[in-house]
Amino acid sequence: MGKICEAEAAKSGLGSGGMSWRYVFMFSIMLNLSLLFSRFTQDIKTSATGFVGSREEQRKPELSPLSFADKPPACAVAKMGTNSYCSAIGVDNPVINLDHGDPTMFESFWRSMGDRSSIVISGWQLMSYFSDIGNLCWFLEPEFARQIRRLHQVVGNARSEDHHIVVGTGSTQLFQAALYALSPSDASEPTSVVSAAPFYSSYPSITDYLKSGLYKWAGDAHTFEKKGPYIELVTSPNNPDGYVRKAVINRTGGILVHDLAYYWPQYTPITSQADHDLMLFTVSKSTGHAGTRIGWALVRDKEVARRMTKFIELNTIGVSKDSQLRAAKILETVSDSCGHSDDSDHPAENFFEFGRHQMTKRWEQLRDAVVKSGMFSLPKFTNDFCNHTGQTIEPHPAFAWLKCEGGIEDCESFLRGHKILTRSGRHFGVDSTYVRISMLDRDETFNLFIERLSGIRS
Repeated sequence: MGKICEAEAAKSGLGSGGMSWRYVFMFSIMLNLSLLFSRFTQDIKTSATGFVGSREEQRKPELSPLSFADKPPACAVAKMGTNSYCSAIGVDNPVINLDHGDPTMFESFWRSMGDRSSIVISGWQLMSYFSDIGNLCWFLEPEFARQIRRLHQVVGNARSEDHHIVVGTGSTQLFQAALYALSPSDASEPTSVVSAAPFYSSYPSITDYLKSGLYKWAGDAHTFEKKGPYIELVTSPNNPDGYVRKAVINRTGGILVHDLAYYWPQYTPITSQADHDLMLFTVSKSTGHAGTRIGWALVRDKEVARRMTKFIELNTIGVSKDSQLRAAKILETVSDSCGHSDDSDHPAENFFEFGRHQMTKRWEQLRDAVVKSGMFSLPKFTNDFCNHTGQTIEPHPAFAWLKCEGGIEDCESFLRGHKILTRSGRHFGVDSTYVRISMLDRDETFNLFIERLSGIRS
């Protein structure tokens, strides 16, 4: 038997001396195939999740939208948050997307706050639908309401004492709730909804999205002549051009909704305490936390507040408690940073001073770039006294309302040709020589935009 085995081993190339070259060659092929398969599966996971490496590596700070990792032959992989996107444009000349107002400029401030703005929510907490059943808005968290009133008092931008607070999933839901609450249910035709051009580009689509029989978009308030009830939307400071606004129509039968999303000291002087019947605010533009999806309305009339609450109840059965408590902590941190903190041993940088410094610097850069290019123009603003800062300051809006000069009729297309994405004036009810540009992106994105805009010459 032993001789038979030895003979078979000799035929196979296996002997007492070890493997033959053939088996070494086959082993090498199998090892290389295994390594290639491992790399292939890792690439699939990377494209699906945007992550490579260990959990410790995944915890590293995210790269900016204009940072690029290792790139395959045909494209660059741009890291945006936790996702990866393949861009055929390349590293040296990426597209700059300033179409939307994503307020990531404020990230550096909140990083500097560390745990001051953090909360911990245990798994057993906040499980009920109800927050405060004794309150008209029964899904409003009491702590969030307290911090809203505190911040308005600290800043002095709105009167909240004799108003009901209605919380919503961003100001968009509150806008829809307001239209529902203010439109008569027994009217013979839909209530007209108007706003002075240039108006917020989403007003028409949001108004008509539900195809409601209660209300309907009716266009520019400047040209509105229809008789009967109407709702006028007053955005101040205005999105897109940054100017302070008042109602345009001013006749009987009209109802006003004041969108004050940008009435904060980092954007504009706080000249008075707003005291309107219905005022809309949002965390996204006041503190930069767009992803929290929280807004609030200050509503004087109890019945209007009740109807708004009913709309949100039917629409989403309330608003996330987790988001409300996070927003409450954020607002508390902002108020504390304004010198109204019990923690005198660890004073925080003033949030609004940080924001105003950033916006001032960016507007100076933009105006310099416009002068160097010679192909564009910008609005001019008047300095005013700010009650919050105690200083005379210039407005620095969250968006730049840029106009292409020199016979350029489609400014959006022109800038797209230079790989700068903006939003055309036609979406705001005016002509296409204008575009809206976000001033709130990260530093690296904004600086690249300034560099590119400066280089556009006639």
